[in-house]
Amino acid sequence: MSNRNSQANKSAARERLRVERERQAKKDKVRKQVVVAVSVVAVLAIAGGVSYGVMQLNKPSGWEAAADAKNVTAPKNTSGDDGTTVVIGESSAKKTLELYEDSRCPICATFEQTVGETVAKDVEAGKYKVKYVGATFIDNSDNGEGSKNALSALGAALDVSPEAFLDYKAALYSAKYHPEESQDKFAKDSYLIEVADSVDALKGNSAFQKDVEDGTYDAWAMKMSKAFDKSGVEGTPTLKMDGKTVTAEGSKNAPMTVAEFNAAITKALKG
Repeated sequence: MSNRNSQANKSAARERLRVERERQAKKDKVRKQVVVAVSVVAVLAIAGGVSYGVMQLNKPSGWEAAADAKNVTAPKNTSGDDGTTVVIGESSAKKTLELYEDSRCPICATFEQTVGETVAKDVEAGKYKVKYVGATFIDNSDNGEGSKNALSALGAALDVSPEAFLDYKAALYSAKYHPEESQDKFAKDSYLIEVADSVDALKGNSAFQKDVEDGTYDAWAMKMSKAFDKSGVEGTPTLKMDGKTVTAEGSKNAPMTVAEFNAAITKALKG
């Protein structure tokens, strides 16, 4: 082999090596650019996800929005600010029994199951009117939405008629349908409609069902709940007449039997 051929071969080899290095360098550069681009996209996606997550966390819930609503759709058969005054009974009745209840309250359920029918008969007979004030505080203490949702559904029943409201309230508190306080069944529209199917005026009532599912009276329910909060009443059930709490004889609690109730009401009506 001549020196010339040897030198030529070495030069060719060096050139091939140079070309290969340049080619590899270009590949590495492209790969690096792709990695950086993908990383940037990933970071932006994560940042976007975090930002969206923060936005969702800060976004008010449906009930919070309802509580802040300025335009309130009130049911028929109501009066007062935002329709939060619900009085049922003969206009000729001189006295009004104020009844404060939370739909999830187990003691309210016991009261309604034992005394509710007596109250309904007294109201129908014109003995006194009933002013209903709905509360939702159990949702806060036990977590959930059932008190609020049931109150909204009661608004939908009240829009049908006062009688439908009273019958539906009795059904919600009945032994058959009232859940344990820890069970938030009233949070489900389907369950509230199931209960309503036991009430003649509400069974298969498409307008009522739509109002429940659409939350037509959600804002009204929250305004009613605020009215309860402002009343100063601390527990349910609470009964009042002429601004005085109606209690069982020798007790600070609401009368829980028909005998206790009749005695307490007779006294209140005279007072």
